[in-house]
Amino acid sequence: MLTEEERQEIKEELANHKNKRAASVEALKIIQRRRGWVGDEIREMAELLEMSPEELDSLATFYSLVYRKPVGKHVILVCDGISCWVMGYETVREYLTSKLGVGLGETTEDGLFTMLPVSCLGACDHAPAMLIDDELYFDLEPAKIDDILKKYG
Repeated sequence: MLTEEERQEIKEELANHKNKRAASVEALKIIQRRRGWVGDEIREMAELLEMSPEELDSLATFYSLVYRKPVGKHVILVCDGISCWVMGYETVREYLTSKLGVGLGETTEDGLFTMLPVSCLGACDHAPAMLIDDELYFDLEPAKIDDILKKYG
């Protein structure tokens, strides 16, 4: 169920668009920013946006940065694009999997990290790369990853 604050913020976003559907991605981001992920409230959101719940869910599942299930406090997006793949993606993924005890799509037992793949982070010239929350890290190797993770735990 949407809170009154969430409903109000979505309505304010709707005022910026001629077509309510055009605000759909922003509406999803509003809920995710407040809750960490987008759950069943998608039905109420769809009503506000004059869309079917199925249409909004399709949109939400299309975007890799909209989370449709709970995630950890910090989301690690590991780039698996071609440049990162060639420059050591597998080593990075395997190291993170070993270090955190989770695979892609999983959350650590303490709820601190969720690790997800992403197709490109735009750091091809400094591959391999990962994004934690809004912070981009590149030229990754195990020792560097250890230092990075210390910032979050």
